[in-house]
Amino acid sequence: MGFFRRGPRRDGRDTPRDPAFSFFSVDEGALFRGQVREAFAEHGLEVTVYVDVVTDSSGRQFGLGNLAAVCHNDDRGPRVWGELARQHAGMVLRTMDGPSALDTLPPEQIRAQLYPRVISAEGLDPQTFAYARSVAPGLYEVLALDLPESVMMLTDEALEPLGEVAWLREQALRNLRELPVEKRETVKDADGMRFEVVLGDSFYTASRVLALDSLVRRVTGRPIGLDGALVAMPFRHQLAFHVIRDATMIPTLNAMASFAASGFEDTPGAISPYVYWWRGGTLTQLSEEDEDGEGLRIVVGDDFEALLERLVEQDPPG
Repeated sequence: MGFFRRGPRRDGRDTPRDPAFSFFSVDEGALFRGQVREAFAEHGLEVTVYVDVVTDSSGRQFGLGNLAAVCHNDDRGPRVWGELARQHAGMVLRTMDGPSALDTLPPEQIRAQLYPRVISAEGLDPQTFAYARSVAPGLYEVLALDLPESVMMLTDEALEPLGEVAWLREQALRNLRELPVEKRETVKDADGMRFEVVLGDSFYTASRVLALDSLVRRVTGRPIGLDGALVAMPFRHQLAFHVIRDATMIPTLNAMASFAASGFEDTPGAISPYVYWWRGGTLTQLSEEDEDGEGLRIVVGDDFEALLERLVEQDPPG
């Protein structure tokens, strides 16, 4: 008689956790870092491995956060971590050791491959990204060059010869609006809760919040009204939205808050665990961690509270 498992065995959450990546146990973290060191060695580079980065003899640093999350989320388990690490090391070294795309691509091609990207403030150096635009607390918009194997976030110095930032941003937004919708899912229940999720391999899927009006029209066939929409961008490959039209927004807000927090955890390219109110292109944060850090709570200002009251009056429960 055969025995079947749903997936490869991983250490339980009751085992001691890795100090940098809590989704790994201590033993899994050690295995992961060993695979990373071997992967760089196979590509001819000896590195020193620290908890969340590796460095080479010239002082170059390579962060491990995204790769760790990719390995953790791969359903095939630890048996493929070595291959994933080799692919990652090869891509990183080809990007760093080869000529810069900014030196080899003509300006018109650079502009055609330019996209705005929403990222977390964590790790963003304000000295080199002074032009970065704040879109919500802890979230910033930067410009990125889309390349076959990587995404190059462009610094102030890189943008200078390309033109005015405002003009480049308009070009990048046009490129963003023209991206195809790779996949769409609807999340709903019998009580009226409903929201749409746009997913894709594109590194700019979540960043489509910057062009939400055109995305919603393309997906639903209807524009966003004056009351705006709820949005969540848990990680770079996912964007959720609910256009506010009636009181079903209330159960949807709670569901999206849980959705965003769950999607943010342990994912590569994590952006935000919160849900936001989009109105006229402005984002207002609506969820946050409880004071004890054990859960979420909804926090609304006067404008949103007035919207809630009006929707309930228009569509009273029961």
